[in-house]
This record gives sequence, C-alpha cells and structure tokens, in this order.
Amino acid sequence: MKKIELIAPLTESKKIIELLQRRGLIELEKIQDDELIRMDTRSCINQFEKNREAAQRALVILNERTHMKQSMLDQFSGKREYERHAFGEKTTILENTLQVCGDILENERNIEELKNKISHISVRTDELRKWEALDIPPDFEGTKSTACFIGTVNNRKNLEYITEELKDIAYIETVSAVKEQTNIVVMCHNNDKAETVSVLRHGGFARIGEANGDSVKAVIEKNEAEIQQLRNKIEEYNQDTVSKENERENIEFVIDYLSIRCDKYNALNDLAMTKTTFMLTGFIPEKYSLKLVDELERRFTVAINLTDPTEDEDVPVLLENSKFSAPVEGITEMYALPGKRDVDPTSVMSFFYYLFFGMMLSDAGYGVVMVIVTTIALKKLKLEEKMQKTLRMFQYSGISTIFWGALFGSWFGDLPQTVAKQFFGREIGSLALWFEPLEDPIKLLVFSFGLGILHLFWGLAVNFRILWKEGKKADAIFDVIPIYMAVLGVAPLAAGILISVPDVLKHIGKYLAIVGAVLIVLTSGRSSKNILARFAGGLYGLYNTATGYLSDILSYSRLLALGLATGSIASVINLIGTMPGNMVIKAIMFTVVFLVGHTANIAINLLGAYVHTDRLQFVELFSKFYEGGGRKFEPLRVNTKYIKFTEEK
Repeated sequence: MKKIELIAPLTESKKIIELLQRRGLIELEKIQDDELIRMDTRSCINQFEKNREAAQRALVILNERTHMKQSMLDQFSGKREYERHAFGEKTTILENTLQVCGDILENERNIEELKNKISHISVRTDELRKWEALDIPPDFEGTKSTACFIGTVNNRKNLEYITEELKDIAYIETVSAVKEQTNIVVMCHNNDKAETVSVLRHGGFARIGEANGDSVKAVIEKNEAEIQQLRNKIEEYNQDTVSKENERENIEFVIDYLSIRCDKYNALNDLAMTKTTFMLTGFIPEKYSLKLVDELERRFTVAINLTDPTEDEDVPVLLENSKFSAPVEGITEMYALPGKRDVDPTSVMSFFYYLFFGMMLSDAGYGVVMVIVTTIALKKLKLEEKMQKTLRMFQYSGISTIFWGALFGSWFGDLPQTVAKQFFGREIGSLALWFEPLEDPIKLLVFSFGLGILHLFWGLAVNFRILWKEGKKADAIFDVIPIYMAVLGVAPLAAGILISVPDVLKHIGKYLAIVGAVLIVLTSGRSSKNILARFAGGLYGLYNTATGYLSDILSYSRLLALGLATGSIASVINLIGTMPGNMVIKAIMFTVVFLVGHTANIAINLLGAYVHTDRLQFVELFSKFYEGGGRKFEPLRVNTKYIKFTEEK
C-alpha cells in the first residue's frame, strides 16, 4: 500500500470522486483538521437512502406479486454491464421509476387497508352466523306492549340466574350456544321491562350489535357481498402492480444508482476543503498507484503525493496471490486477514488445501463431475470475481479428487465393478493405482498422520522464516528445531504400534526424541532469569508440545474417516441400485438410484470436505505461525447488486 494525498480545485471535486469510485482503487481517510471546511452532505444522503429503501421495498413487492423466483443459474449470471455514457443516459429514468415505485407501494398500502377491512367484516359475520336461526332482526326491541332483548350471556351460572329470576315475567328462548356463550331472546310485557333490564344487567347480558332493521341472514349476505367487492378491489391493485413487471430492470438500476450516489456523497462528506480547493487522503495499492496518478493528472488539475505509510498507521490489507493460490483467498479472509507481522497464509496453505480436500472426497468420478461443472460455469457464465475464485477453488479441488480417487480405485464407489458383474456377468478387479483404503485402512491412517506431520512442519518452517527475518535468530532455532527433532523421533516409535517399522528407525527415533525433549526443556523457559523458573518453564513447554502436537496429528485422522465415508456410501448406493432380479427393472432402478444417490452423496461429502479442510488450516496450520488482525482494504468503489461499469474490467 501507498499513502496518497491529492489537492485539486473544488469545482472538480465531484468529477474526481466519480472517477475514483469507478476505478475502485483508493480507500479514503477522514482528514482531521479543524481549520479546513467540510461539506455537509447528510441531507442528500438521507434522501438517497429514503428513495433507495422505497425502491427496494417496491422491488420485493413486485417480485412477490409476479412470483419472481431466482433460480440457481441466476446467481451465476453476473451483473448487467453499462458503459459510462450509457449509464449516464439511463439515469434519466430516475424520476419516472421512483413514481412507479411509489405506485407499487401505494397499491400495497391500499391492499393492506382492504385486507384489514375484510378481516373486520369477517369477524362480525362469523359472530352473526351464531344467530342465523333468528327469524327477526337482531336489533328488534319489541312492540307497543312488549319489550324484546336479543343478546349473549357468557357463562352458565349467569344464564341460570337470568332464567330463574325472569321465569314468571318473561319468555326466554335460546337461539344457539357455543361452550360458555349462549345467545338468547328475552321478551316481556312493558310493565316488567324495568325489572327485566335490571336482571339482565346483573346477569352479564350483552346486546347484539346494530343491524338497521335487517334480518341476520340479510346482514350476512350484505357482508359477504361487501367482502367480495373488497377482494375484487384487491385484485385490481394486484393487477396494477403486476402490470409494472416490465419496470423491474429499471427499478434494479435505480437501486444501484442510488447506492452509488450514497457512497459518492459519503466520500464527499469526508473531504477537507478551503473556499477554492479540496483535499483527500487515503491508501492505494502500489501496483495501481502510478497508472491512476497519471490518469488523474491528464484529466484534471491536481497535485498528488505518494508516500510509504508509517509504522503506526492502520494500513488496510489487499491480498494478492498467484492464479493457483488466489482461489483460496476467501478461506484466509474467513479466518482473519494478515496483520503487519504476518505473511499472507494463502500461498502457504493452498497446496495442502487442495491436497486434503481431494483426499477427503477421494472419488475420481466425483472429481470428474466437479471439474466438468466448474469448467463449463467458468467458460459460459458471466461471473463476478469472487464467484470465479470460488468455482476455481472447487475446480482445483476436483483435480485433486480425481488424483486421489484414481490412487484408491474409487470411481463413483465401485461402479465399474458393479456394472460389469451385475449387467455383463464379468468380474473386474481393483482399479486402484496404489491401494484400496477399505482393504487396508491402517495404511491410509498412517499415511494421513505422515501428511499431517508434513503440514505442521510447513507451518513451523514459515514461523522460522518470520522470526529469522525479524532478527530473532535464536528464537527461530529454539522454537522450531527441537520440535522437529522431537516429533520426527517419536513418529517411528508411534508408527510401530500400527505397522511394522525397521528397528534402525526406531533406534534413531528414540535418541532423536530424547535430544529434542531435552532441548525443549532447556530452551522453552529461556525468557526467565531464575534458573528454577527456567526449568519449570521448560517442563511446561515440553508438556504443551507433547499434548499439543499429539492432538494436532490425531486431527488428521479425519482424512481417513471422510475418505472412507465417501467411498463406502457410494458403494452402498450402487448395491441398492442392483437389488432387483429382473434385468430391465434392475437397469431402471440402478439409473434412478445412481442419479439421486450419488447426487446426494457428493453434495453431503463436498460440504464435509470443505468444512474439515478449512479446520485443518485454521486450527493446525495457522496456529503455528499466523496471528491475523489485519483490516480489509475497502476502497471507494461502485458497490452494486445488479449493474456494473464495463470500465471496471
């Protein structure tokens, strides 16, 4: 990274910021200087964000109403490309498109209001259905000489109380009853009205709502007709929204355009100014700096200064690796970006990453599928850089999978042997170029531990290099060499438990392990001045080394476990497919089981291989030399979801 400082006339500030945004090469810093003026763009940003949020809501609604679903291929289709001139012309749709978004949102608000009305009417209608047996209007209050009360009593005790108190002066009829609620009609002579009202009040009687003199049936029919009218109105609003489907691309464009404007005005907010000039500072990758400076000086009146960042500056990190290592940069970013002291671990781990991934999947047939699918996708689809790297990672891992699958003789499990035996009556022997893990799992286990030791030693070698370059040569020797000796010494002794190891190797290993252990005890506590504390620190260091490296090496047994799981499940799938006795049925069932079973198996084991390969890097390798803590390079750029400038290429 280089530190860049730029001063230019204030009149060119927006054009310069727009250019820097399209190039995406400078991470701006906020200049802390109270004597300089700052542009307050918050009101503009708030308006942009408000309009963008409205457009985003409108797009979601439009997609829902038109049942727009993004297929898996859509995720790999890339963004729509615009040349800068075409982009400028397209911005003229802003006002009209925002109006369309407003119409969609207004339709949605109207729909919600109508739905609330329907819900309210439906509740009232459901209540009235309990009164359908009533053949008089629910608000009927009596004749000249009688009083009528129509309503509800909410529990049986109240009903018994009312019935008992009014049995001599009123007629009571039950219209319907649901659980504790009873709907009744009470009629009495006008002379007894006051007493009846008093009893009903004490009994918790509640009148039914107004019905304007209509019968219950008529009110229900009226409500249902009103509900249907409201539903028709909702459908009209829905159709109006659906009719705007051809505006989807314009809405997506406006969302991205407003995102660009927000980022631009946020950048303007960080600039420092005088009455006639403005100044910006930031970080730029060194390899792009001279080309960008040349372009700025050709197009604008600017003064630019490039310097090296100081030690105390918080410099952002941009990873740069070879074509082979770059695909696993996302794995490094997932863990942590390198700090100032660190090397970039991407190139350190890339070879082992592909190696372990392929060994865990270890089926050549699955590897062929991975390579074919990723190669076609990389050639045929317009992919963003991040997606390209991900697919290339799986492509390289697929090549590794073919390698290990061929060594272990696994081609969709035992597919060649199964097809030859079940459909052609021929026996085919093992296709393994090395050996079959199911026949000799101990051999693969020991080999996995050997690869694990090599992986750990690789991490220690990187730590040695870092310490040596920092001038800590004694630390480099004492922190690495004794561990090499101890682990290499113990390895043949431990391997002798599982396999046959020549006595000479065991004899050499014993003395090498002793020397390594003694050196660890003598050097681990060297930072302490007290001799007893040094000895105690040395013993503690030996204990940590023994337990730590034992657990680390045992972790590589997952190479065996996942490799066996993939091949075993694949073979079981083939066996299930050939179970029927009839040859025609067997062929049909085998085809179906093969397609479904192996698709599921490759999906599950791809996930397993990915997760466990990541773990071996994060826990076993990175712990030997890597600290992390770096901050990602976040330049001012065109952050969009749907479109991009062709200049970005």
